[in-house]
Amino acid sequence: MIPGPFSYHRPSTLADAVRLLASLGDEARPLAGGHSLIPMMKLRLATPQSLVDLHGIDSLRGIRSDGGAILIGAMTTQHDLIGSDVIARSLPILAEAAALIADPQVRYCGTIGGNVANGDPGNDMPALMMTLGASYLLEGPDGSRTVAATDFYQGAYFTALEPGEILTAISIPAPSSGHGYAYEKLKRKVGDYATAAAALVLTMSGGKVATCSIGLTNLAETPLLAEDAAKAVIGTDLDEESLKQAAAAAEAIMSPSADTRGPVEYRKHVGGIMVMRALKRAAARAS
Repeated sequence: MIPGPFSYHRPSTLADAVRLLASLGDEARPLAGGHSLIPMMKLRLATPQSLVDLHGIDSLRGIRSDGGAILIGAMTTQHDLIGSDVIARSLPILAEAAALIADPQVRYCGTIGGNVANGDPGNDMPALMMTLGASYLLEGPDGSRTVAATDFYQGAYFTALEPGEILTAISIPAPSSGHGYAYEKLKRKVGDYATAAAALVLTMSGGKVATCSIGLTNLAETPLLAEDAAKAVIGTDLDEESLKQAAAAAEAIMSPSADTRGPVEYRKHVGGIMVMRALKRAAARAS
């Protein structure tokens, strides 16, 4: 398929990009890596009249420590995350999840901003951002604002982005030293969306779970934060019964669609298994 006609713009500054989007109106779309938008345009599921390419804006790239947080520019690629020393030291789960996205060709071009901003329930990073307590920095014609990842996703492909706004960066509180982490993802083949995936960060104290956060990918119209599942393991040593309780609590909030990845009950079942696997692996890593 071939996309419909559109005008193309490549601003060199964030201010120019915001002005362009404001002047071009509702039918303009920002272009990051393009791995979600361009296929939708080819299928005529998206028909923007204008594209504003963000690749010329250097200020939207980079990874740095910012006080007690890690700040990641929206145009930072998945490949950049995998190779970053800052991520390896402070947020290794980001590199682990990025390595499971699609294939190397996609990871060289796909951006973290594009992954979190378009509201695709199959994308890996949104649930992980909710798990990590991340916030998104947005810039628009009315100025800048910050929105928590937990408040950003409103439905499949619907987010808190206002018309003309651009997601410019992601701020993630640095987890406690010695935390355990895991991103468990089941997919049919390399490059596919997850049949089910679980992001998990925890800390241990005296052999028992002290803190825990669990996110779920592609198991509802939005990413999910499995708060009851996390509460089920607090104070336990992750014995078999507590693992089963966490899985059951996670499955209770899942509402996946039946598709080529499997029927609803199967996807919920493997979602629970991903939670249990992530809990075990995160605990083994915690020190």
